[in-house]
Amino acid sequence: MLDCREEVLETLAGPDMVQQGDFGELLAVREYRELKPGRFVVVVYRETCPDDGFVLTAYLTDRPSSRRRVIWKR
Repeated sequence: MLDCREEVLETLAGPDMVQQGDFGELLAVREYRELKPGRFVVVVYRETCPDDGFVLTAYLTDRPSSRRRVIWKR
């Protein structure tokens, strides 16, 4: 993910979808067709207050989880 730093920051700033995590964290999801069609960047983060938080991890996947609850979707 070191090569995808910009994509991680863009995903946090403007996700296509936010999903609920298992332990209070949130998952920001954004599709990046330029990386590879059907490729998604997922950034797992925790909010400490409405305008602050921290990133736990980030990863690439072929599709977002269908079992997680969607908080909102663009």
